[in-house]
Amino acid sequence: MKRDIRIGSHVSTRGGFLAAARHAADIGGSCFQYFPKNPRSLHIKQPDIRDAQACATFCREHDLQSIAHTPYPSNMAVGQSRGDEHYRLTVQSLVNDLVIAEACGSLGIVVHFGHLKSEDVLAGYQNVIRCLNDVLAGWRGSAKLLIENQAGDHGSMGMTLEECVKVRQLAEHPEHIGFCLDTCHLYAAGGWNPARTDELLAKGQELGYWDHLVAVHLNDSKYGAGSRKDRHARIGQGMIGEEGLRSLVLSAELAGKMFVLESEKGEDGTHREDIAEVLSWSDSKGE
Repeated sequence: MKRDIRIGSHVSTRGGFLAAARHAADIGGSCFQYFPKNPRSLHIKQPDIRDAQACATFCREHDLQSIAHTPYPSNMAVGQSRGDEHYRLTVQSLVNDLVIAEACGSLGIVVHFGHLKSEDVLAGYQNVIRCLNDVLAGWRGSAKLLIENQAGDHGSMGMTLEECVKVRQLAEHPEHIGFCLDTCHLYAAGGWNPARTDELLAKGQELGYWDHLVAVHLNDSKYGAGSRKDRHARIGQGMIGEEGLRSLVLSAELAGKMFVLESEKGEDGTHREDIAEVLSWSDSKGE
C-alpha cells in the first residue's frame, strides 16, 4: 500500500522566511522547520511581515507545511528561579515566536519540555504549567505550542510521553498545545525499542498522545538506547536503524503527520538525499 509521506528538514532563514520555504521545496521536501529568530537568544524580533506573508502564500500554493523551533535558551521549567525578568522574557519570547509562526502560516512552535538544575521535579512541572498558561493566556491564533520530549541529557524531566500528556492536561489552554516527538530523544531516554514499535504505538494510543501530535523530528541516534545522549544521526546511520524509523513513519497512528530531519546534511550541503530515502519508503508495506 502506497503511503504519502510529508517529509522535510530544518532549513536556514538567512535569506528570509520565503527563501527558506523555497529551499525546502527545492530539495524535495513537503514540509520544513526554521528558527523564527536568533536561535541563541530570547530577544524579541520584529519580523518582516511582508516576507512572512509571502512565505505563507508560497506554502499554501505548494502544499508545504512548516513549524518553527524556539531558541535554545527557551526553558519552561526554570520558572522564576533565574529571576522575574528572565521569566518574563521567556514568556514574551514564546509569544513572539507564536506571532511569527502564525504570520508564516506555520502549524506551531516547538519548545523543549525544559529542565530545572535543582532536580526539584515537582517544582519544574509546576513551572512548565505556569509558563504554558502565561504564554497562551491571550493567544487566539491557530499556531500551537508544541512540547518536545527530551533525551535526559540535562536531567530527568520531559523524557516520557506521559509527562508531555499530563502537563497539557493540567494547562488552562490545552486546545493551543500539541506535541512534537523527537525519535532520537525518545530512544536515548529508553522510551522506545525499535524492535517493538507496536508497544510504543499502543502506549501513545492509550495516552491520547497521537491525537495531539503535530510533528516528528525524524532523527537516528549516534548512541544506544537509554544513553540519555542527544546526538542525532542521519537516517539509517545510527543505533535506531532504518527499519525502526520506517516502522514508525509508516504506522497508521502517524499517518498524515509532518516529519522533519534535524541530522547532518549530505555531501551537497542539504538533506535532499535523506528526504528521497524516506520518500522511497512510501511503496513499502504499512503496519
